[in-house]
Amino acid sequence: MIQALRTAYFRLPELRNKILITILILLIYQFGTHVPVLGVNKTALEAVLNNQTAGGFLNVLNLLSGGAVKNFSVLANGVYPYITASIIFNLLTPIVPALEAMQREPGGQDKIRRYTYFLAIPMAVLQSLAQVGIFTALAGGQQIIPGFGSDVLLTASVIITMTAGTMFAVWLGELITEQGIGNGTSLIIFSGIVATAPTNLLNLLAGNPDRAVYNIALFAVIVVVSVVVIIYIQEGVRRIPVQYGRRVRGNKQYQMGRDSHIPMKVNPVGMIPLIFSQSIITFPALIIGVLQPEPGTFLWQVQNTLGNQQGVLYWIIFFLMTVGFTFFYADVMVGNYKLAETLQRNGGFIPGIRPGKRTDDYILTVTRRITIVGALFLGTIAVVPGIVDLINSVFFPLEAAASTSNNPALVLSGSGLIIVVGVVIETMRQLEAQLVMRNYEGFMN
Repeated sequence: MIQALRTAYFRLPELRNKILITILILLIYQFGTHVPVLGVNKTALEAVLNNQTAGGFLNVLNLLSGGAVKNFSVLANGVYPYITASIIFNLLTPIVPALEAMQREPGGQDKIRRYTYFLAIPMAVLQSLAQVGIFTALAGGQQIIPGFGSDVLLTASVIITMTAGTMFAVWLGELITEQGIGNGTSLIIFSGIVATAPTNLLNLLAGNPDRAVYNIALFAVIVVVSVVVIIYIQEGVRRIPVQYGRRVRGNKQYQMGRDSHIPMKVNPVGMIPLIFSQSIITFPALIIGVLQPEPGTFLWQVQNTLGNQQGVLYWIIFFLMTVGFTFFYADVMVGNYKLAETLQRNGGFIPGIRPGKRTDDYILTVTRRITIVGALFLGTIAVVPGIVDLINSVFFPLEAAASTSNNPALVLSGSGLIIVVGVVIETMRQLEAQLVMRNYEGFMN
């Protein structure tokens, strides 16, 4: 691998330029995460970041913004509005006939991608308004941006700036995809995770110096085991055999009968179900927090359980929601691929299965069967912090084991680990493809 990297950087100027462009764009994005929005109240921002109720929701936003939420920078929305717009179109395409027909047309994917950009703009505006409102509510009555709402010019400036920041982040991601190495959007999120990991690790060690060795050892075990399992599951596929018939016209045979297969991934949805479930499960706590319920009431207990990410009930709900979203999104993705229709159009068939609806039902059944493994995998990754809390409560029963300062699993969340491993594997594959095209050995050889 080291020799392949040396070859890629020192012997291939074109590939070296792609690597340098990628690094430069990521540095530009990280610089933008430290440029605050006009008029941010630092005291109110600190109050929000110290609010345990908002922990889960802020972690999701901070993850997708590449670390920009903690500074409430011009890039605080990150690429989250674009990701949300993409998910909306993925869900609507099999439901809306016009979108489904557009997807099949030549250039239809480009049109849908363009509409996704357009939808990302109002989504960014709505997220900007929501972030300012929620941050103000969580700051204990302090305005995160004094004058927001009453000062029309200031309000417009903040919304336009944050929306422009989102589109700037999306543009940087597209530049990486087109002129650099790897998927730009994923790399931007990846850079934020990598940039904040050292700070999280230092906070873990500073939170309880007496348990530094234990925390470091447990963190190392979590990372190693998680990386091995993530690679194994993410790369796992079920191969459905496919045969193609011969096409004969007159005395000419245009296509020889051949065997192939459809690779069905065990986890085709990545970390999207984790983000969905974490966002939804913490949203009620944010709403209840705005109402400021009295301690001991039912609403206060819901806020304390869901917002603080503590307790067996929270982790059970989180696990079930992650598993449910995995099945749902996997069904939607497989439906969008139209595999049975594509096979029939190209003269292919699955041995022993009639073409058409029978093939479609068979593919859906196989997908749901292997998705069980992927769903349980994502659900387990989601509740790793809860498992660590349980371990801490056994070894340190007299301490606040559920405290985030003593939980090594929160240095890199489950979503963060999946993103990091997935981005590294995908980037290595792209580098390997570039090297193989130039007759050099790749990383995997």
